[in-house]
Amino acid sequence: MTTAALGSAGIWTTAAQAQAGKPVILVLGDSLSAEYGLKRGEGWVPLLEKRLAQQKVAASVVNASISGDTSSGGRSRFASLLTQHKPTHVVVELGANDALRGLPLADTESNLLQITKAAQAAGAKVLIVGIQVPPNYGGDYTRRFEAVFSKVAGETRSALVPFLLKGVADAPDALTLFQADRIHPTAAAQPQLLDNVWPELRKLLPK
Repeated sequence: MTTAALGSAGIWTTAAQAQAGKPVILVLGDSLSAEYGLKRGEGWVPLLEKRLAQQKVAASVVNASISGDTSSGGRSRFASLLTQHKPTHVVVELGANDALRGLPLADTESNLLQITKAAQAAGAKVLIVGIQVPPNYGGDYTRRFEAVFSKVAGETRSALVPFLLKGVADAPDALTLFQADRIHPTAAAQPQLLDNVWPELRKLLPK
């Protein structure tokens, strides 16, 4: 089930699955993971569910992504998500909106670090999904922002996807892979996003 707000039945299901030893993957993200501008089921997170089923990996997915969310917003709601869903794996895809709003990089780093540590303290394995900003932000800011994700991953020994939009934002036909706002990938680009996440996530899941 992929929805940002599960009802009591969904909460019971994921908690029970975790207790039974079945992996529960919680995706904590923003609009890039929340199917913004897409039909339900087209985003990379629902595609992840399908891939798990195709490869016979017995795991469930909870999409706790909210469009417009920042790392601070994710941090503030993360404790309750841990309690509700008891995830065994947490995919953290946050930070893009921090950059769009010009928030301090030190705050973004701190928020991602605290989210990761909280997940690990609860026994979950963490995959941090990085994002990059366009060159018009300035070379120095671009480099420092990109480094936040690898730094947090290194400090916490978490898995890392360096760039969620690799093969999309840097593709020769990049403009055709984005919606009219030139920020959110189209449905056609979602399989590539999944392909970027999958290899690192698969390493964390049971064989």
